[in-house]
Amino acid sequence: MAAGLYDIPVKRIDGSPASLADHKGSVMLVVNVASACGLTPQYAGLEEIYETYRDRGLVVLGFPANEFAKQEPGSNAEIKEFCETKFGVKFPMYEKMIDLDVPAMVHVSASCNPNFHATGAHYINGDTTAFMQFLTSDLFKDFPTLKFIIPHGGGGVPYHWGRYRGLAQDLKRPPLKELLLNNVFFDTCVYHQAGIDLLTKVIPVENILFASEMVGAVKGIDPETGQYFDDTKRYIDAAPGLGAGDKAKIFEANARRVFSRLDKKLSQRAA
Repeated sequence: MAAGLYDIPVKRIDGSPASLADHKGSVMLVVNVASACGLTPQYAGLEEIYETYRDRGLVVLGFPANEFAKQEPGSNAEIKEFCETKFGVKFPMYEKMIDLDVPAMVHVSASCNPNFHATGAHYINGDTTAFMQFLTSDLFKDFPTLKFIIPHGGGGVPYHWGRYRGLAQDLKRPPLKELLLNNVFFDTCVYHQAGIDLLTKVIPVENILFASEMVGAVKGIDPETGQYFDDTKRYIDAAPGLGAGDKAKIFEANARRVFSRLDKKLSQRAA
């Protein structure tokens, strides 16, 4: 699976392969766009922002989508021509995200606030905030096949699962399983056995994807175990209550289900 934001594979609107690493070091303004929406004229404003601030390190990235009210029915070639001829769009445009059938990873970048340590606070805050935003939105009603991965075991979410279940109830939202767990997945970048034990007990096995940073946020050896903090495979191996089938899902089957294009390629290779 993708290790972080810059590793997410995408395709430019002309079909050529790319990744968000092309814009590493820039501030990325990622916008869901459509050609038949009441806000379509904002293309002009987005292009103005891009032209005004591109030399100062800002880039606008356009991702068309047809899932909301069928407002982007055209082909990628038609979208490209429309944007360039009607609005003079020069900022990077990409293929429809859901058409690509790739999951997105929620992963913040460096913290601009020195009070929020990047990997110790900012990352975990971002993971937890994203989950709450999913809970309060109708994103997956509008985009039912969209998939997101929240890294670092979901931030503070598994530890406070009861809080989020209660908040969903108070806000008159559907139960979390119905509302989010067809679309939201958690990785295993958690650096201690008790944390993985909690993750695998609280979150359904089907929603957990194996990830091991190995030279991640914490690079040292845990003096209590003599093992590297970020060697997460051994935590999965030792997690109580996980049978061989559960571990097979976490190590491979879930990733192949979420990354369906990868599964197709691997199946073709094995044939």
